[in-house]
This record gives sequence, C-alpha cells and structure tokens, in this order.
Amino acid sequence: MTTTPTPASYQQQLLELLARISFRLGDFTLSSGAKSDYYIDCRTTTLHAEGGRLTGHAVLELLKEYGIEAEAVGGLTMGADPIVCNVATASAWKAIEYQRLGFPGPGLIHGFLVRKAEKAHGTGRRIEGFSKEGAHVVIVDDVCTTGASTINAIQAAREAGMVVAAVVCLVEREEAGGRAAVEEAAAGAPFFALYTANDVRAAHIKQLQ
Repeated sequence: MTTTPTPASYQQQLLELLARISFRLGDFTLSSGAKSDYYIDCRTTTLHAEGGRLTGHAVLELLKEYGIEAEAVGGLTMGADPIVCNVATASAWKAIEYQRLGFPGPGLIHGFLVRKAEKAHGTGRRIEGFSKEGAHVVIVDDVCTTGASTINAIQAAREAGMVVAAVVCLVEREEAGGRAAVEEAAAGAPFFALYTANDVRAAHIKQLQ
C-alpha cells in the first residue's frame, strides 16, 4: 500500500529556499564590522514571490505553535519590511480560509514599520502603520547578529505604548551576544529564531551534494 507523503511545513520549505538563494560562503564584512566566512541576505528570500508567501505563513506557524497572540507585527526598516507585510497578508488569507470552511478564524495581524529616526516633516512619527496604545505586538527581524536593530524596534514600540508579546527573527547567527542583548531588552517577552545560521549552512551544503 502506498502512502501520500506529508507535505513539508512552511518553516521547512522556507529553510530550503533560504539555503538555496540567500546563503553564500566566502569572505564577508558584516555591518557590525566583524569578518565572516558566510553571508545570509534574507531579503533575497523575503522579497521573492514564493519566499514571501512562505515567510508569512512560517511566522504565523511559529506564533501558533507557542500560543503567541498579537494584534500586529512590526520591525525596523528595512530588513523587517517584507516580513511584516507578508505576515499581515498571510493572516488575512488564513482568516478567509477559515471563513470559507465555516469556522471562526484567528484575528487579523496588522503591520507597522519603525523608522531609524523620526521624520522631520508631516506628523514626525517614527512608527508607520498600526499603532495602538496597549496593543500586544510581535517584533520581527530578518537576521540577528548583535541584536541592535531588533532592540531599536522593541524600544520604539514600547515608547508608542504597545506591549511586546514576543520577538521573532528568521535567522540567529549565534554570535556577538545578540540573543542575550535582545532577551534583556525584551524584558520577559520570549525571543524565537526560526533557524540558526548553522541550520541554513547545513541545508545549503546538503543542497550542494
């Protein structure tokens, strides 16, 4: 008797795509100034048509797994931009899917982007998009090395009166004290990484064999 193979999770599919189009071995200088024998450009994947779809659903998959409820996701421009947009869109598709089946679906998750500095014109806001005092939100980022951009977004969200329910990055480099710094800034909100850099490296090397 033949059996139908179980489809790979969104997280597994996203890992395979990241390994294929976003991971490079070589000699690189990171934004922190540190040297590395590899580079991961997550935006190559998160701005890819299929990669964007997988990113949104993979983050929702993780939030559901850990029971994290939030009204919005947001992060520092520009690494977080495509993640935010894809998660918000995926949440809308999920809601439609549930409605079509006649079940009460999960709530919509909106998005917001954090500027690196307040704009000097118009409203002068630093946060664009969703912003509601007291709302539970998830901070997202693409790669966590030192954690500086993630911490910047956490602080901006809290200054706007929002409650950080969790922090999610796609890839954690496991160096430069990034996780510890983010966890300290998050002050009790859990920090999740979909993958470590070693996960992506291993998947990349496997694809080369």
